[in-house]
Amino acid sequence: MSDNSVKEKVVSPEQAAEAEKFKESANVYFKIQSYDEAIENYTKAIELNPYMASYYGNRSFAYLKTECFGYALNDASKAIELDKNYVKGYWRRAAAYMSLSKFKLALKDFETVTKARPHDQDAKLKYTECFKIVKKLAFEKAISIDDNKKNIADSINLDSMAIDDDYNGPKLENGKVTLDFMKDLLKWYKEECKLHRKYAYQILLDVKNWFMAQSSLIDVTIPDENKFTICGDIHGQFYDLLNIFELNGLPSETNPYLFNGDFVDRGSFSVECIFTLFGFKLLYPNHFFMSRGNHESAIMNHMYGFDGEVKAKYTNQMAALFTEVYNWLPLAHCLNKRVLVMHGGLFSRDDVTLQEIRETDRNRQPPDEGVMCELLWSDPQPQMGRAPSKRGVGVQFGPDVTHEFCKLNGLDYIVRSHEVKNDGYEVSHDGKCITVFSAPNYCDTMGNRGAFITLYGKDMKPQFTSYEAVVRKNINYF
Repeated sequence: MSDNSVKEKVVSPEQAAEAEKFKESANVYFKIQSYDEAIENYTKAIELNPYMASYYGNRSFAYLKTECFGYALNDASKAIELDKNYVKGYWRRAAAYMSLSKFKLALKDFETVTKARPHDQDAKLKYTECFKIVKKLAFEKAISIDDNKKNIADSINLDSMAIDDDYNGPKLENGKVTLDFMKDLLKWYKEECKLHRKYAYQILLDVKNWFMAQSSLIDVTIPDENKFTICGDIHGQFYDLLNIFELNGLPSETNPYLFNGDFVDRGSFSVECIFTLFGFKLLYPNHFFMSRGNHESAIMNHMYGFDGEVKAKYTNQMAALFTEVYNWLPLAHCLNKRVLVMHGGLFSRDDVTLQEIRETDRNRQPPDEGVMCELLWSDPQPQMGRAPSKRGVGVQFGPDVTHEFCKLNGLDYIVRSHEVKNDGYEVSHDGKCITVFSAPNYCDTMGNRGAFITLYGKDMKPQFTSYEAVVRKNINYF
């Protein structure tokens, strides 16, 4: 008899039965991908019967689905504590460790799963994938001593890339992005055709050079009568990106945009999204802005699809070049010295200034702690103070933290993205913290609306436009 079954006797039969009802309800919500409701019901089951490993294991899985990796890790560990033979607990914990880039710990748990289930092919595949990552990271660490600053960009020879005679897609004019090129590119992508690799590489090399010359914090001036648009996560949803341009107009010098990170991963058209955004950046470098998100990283791109998409549509070399470009993306933007925009949120310290953000070394993969990490990963919470992050990276920060940060830096409010919201946006912390998320029906499952923010320089008052996901075959914008 396991410890788990002994502990169950502490709970009355009535409580155990009621807990099972909540668990069954949670399972139904999980199957229809209503993960928040599933988590709520698993939590009620746990409150009634805190000794069932499967309740924690199931809730851990739901937390993984909502990208709350820290909570998922805690629940999986609790499940294993209750029942050391509960294989799904090791499986869930390994998945959480993978999402947190803790690959050696993930490998150990995957090894436990494969030993318990030697004929489980999925477990073997996951173990092998994780093993390859651990080996690859060890190899890269070993060679980095002698080859730390080798740039992929330096190895690319555009002259050797011939344009095929039968290519009739968009073409750069004298190597430069033009408005006609961008309009042709959007039409080309709507037809689900591929931009020629020579032009794709040219865009990446040019945009890297532009970002390299920028600070980690970009100051943006918005004249009194000018409109400015802030968009949140896009996540490879190209047809929803087109819908934003349909609703709000194409980017231009009189219609500037800021896209606030997580341009790629999850969605099926991440390549199309990123080249569209980089193209507009090159066309209107002083009126089109991009912030780095937590998904603009090598590990996240490997885990959530962008790396594989680039390799399938182009080459392994281009996938590596994207990592170089992402390392130079700015971390935040300050609008009219009154509004700070970053992907994730605020900090574990009270004394962080705009100048410190400006001077932050960003040419690297996101670290596990510190200012850069928190800019990309943190989330607001309704409670005062700070708490460990539900994601396992960054922090959760309360209204008092936001107020103090704004006061210290002379800001009206902050804008961040990073979290799915039912209406595509949320105003919290007494109006001092605004979340905007621009990928409707995220992952084709969440049912949320997307949104973008427009404001004018004279008052910087945010206005919200919320919209549904589009059906791509019905789109005919250009």
